[in-house]
Amino acid sequence: MFTGIIETTATIREISTKGSNKTFLLSCSITDQLKVDQSVSHNGVCLTVEAIKGDIYQVTAIAETLQKTNLGDWKTGDCINLERCLQPSGRLDGHFVQGHTDTKGIVTEKTDLDGSWQFSFSFDPEFAPYLIEKGSVAVNGISLTAFNVKNNSFSVGIIPYTYQYTNLQFIAAGGSVNLEFDMLGKYIVRWAETRQSPRNL
Repeated sequence: MFTGIIETTATIREISTKGSNKTFLLSCSITDQLKVDQSVSHNGVCLTVEAIKGDIYQVTAIAETLQKTNLGDWKTGDCINLERCLQPSGRLDGHFVQGHTDTKGIVTEKTDLDGSWQFSFSFDPEFAPYLIEKGSVAVNGISLTAFNVKNNSFSVGIIPYTYQYTNLQFIAAGGSVNLEFDMLGKYIVRWAETRQSPRNL
């Protein structure tokens, strides 16, 4: 479980393909605090640390992950948002984020507001029930508040700190991001659906 508060970023150093999987070697400033088998959010996608050597560590994405996220588009040199899992004694400064991407979003507009930035995204309308005005959404693993919510689009505002310390600064119109909608909202929608449908016997 994560909170959507990015700790640091990593840089992709090497990408290899074996069968339907992709393995990534990344460098970051906190490898001395990582351990093998640890779950770490990468642009909002939960991946397991497989090996660590110096400031380099390794993770692998399977076909299912590559299909539902933008990891298949990653390139050597890309900047990736990182967050380690929430400790039970920690504060929940963002919102509950599982690290299970629901779908990809496309940046339709990026506007410099002279002190902040506004991003607008389009997404598959299939996921519209999970997003509400002023509701929480994770964009590349970042906990943000959605506004201007439509059936297939929404916007977010980005403060200077978030812009400087995440990879949003490198994403332009036309780029893709990973989207995870609020887990509590998804449970409510599921509950409502099952209440309206006959029980399976």
